[in-house]
Amino acid sequence: MRLNRREFLTASAVTGIVGAVAPAAQAFTLPDPPQKARLRLSCQEGVAPGKSLAEKLDFIEALGFEGFEPGGGGLAKRVEELQTALNGRKVRISAICAGFRGVLISEQEEVRRTAMESMKEILTAAGALGSTGMIMVPAFNNQTKLGHQESRELLVKLLAELGDHAQKAGTRVLLEPLNRRECHFLRQVADGAAICHDVNNPGVAVMGDFWHMTWEETSDMAAFIAAGKYLHHVHIASRKDRKMPGEDEGDNYVDGFKGLKIIGYQDFVSLECGCKGDRTKAIPAATALLREQWQMANG
Repeated sequence: MRLNRREFLTASAVTGIVGAVAPAAQAFTLPDPPQKARLRLSCQEGVAPGKSLAEKLDFIEALGFEGFEPGGGGLAKRVEELQTALNGRKVRISAICAGFRGVLISEQEEVRRTAMESMKEILTAAGALGSTGMIMVPAFNNQTKLGHQESRELLVKLLAELGDHAQKAGTRVLLEPLNRRECHFLRQVADGAAICHDVNNPGVAVMGDFWHMTWEETSDMAAFIAAGKYLHHVHIASRKDRKMPGEDEGDNYVDGFKGLKIIGYQDFVSLECGCKGDRTKAIPAATALLREQWQMANG
């Protein structure tokens, strides 16, 4: 049997751990989750088909989606529009996808200040919409000259203030780890969870993105277990080309879904992806695939 890199590293890690512990410890089992996990599907606004907001919501609601993920740009001016559009529907706002200006961990104070003010504005609107949180990347490649340690120390410091604002607004800041081609800092879900632990503020949490995790994690399940209570959003796309789940051969999310079930995950799994074909056909197919693999994760 041939193993790919992820399978080899995961198998090696598990074998090493089991071989190193005493027989009594090998019987260790994870505790039951605090509550039964649910697969609550969500879709980004730009991914859902439809010429109008109403058409987009009609489409995903008919498929049983529970969440809708708008962008954060200009969100404060859209609160009433979105509240009206969701009135009487089963769909709710899931996360808010970025949309802020500036760079939070820039070496330039003015750029940091712009980011803080912009994020606070979006967080206020996110809270009014009942969103689980605003997605935030601390810095993409070439957006800061700070090294890893300086970046982390600055981020922890600034997140304390942002977390307080988010908590008062009734929402969260969601740290998003990316792959190394997009950022040099914060690339694994466990790193994000460790930052949340250090900040120790209920207004600060982490999310996972299956596509980024393809390149950075040896085990989706382990990544989500490591995040535990700090995990409050998940993005999903095909594993190779970041298209609709199921459009790349061998798209598989069962390992990650097992992790979500182990921690009793209650938030959303949201489509953030392109599409190779007709969205009106690809999204229903992806929905069926994800629900099937969610059931497969029981074993």
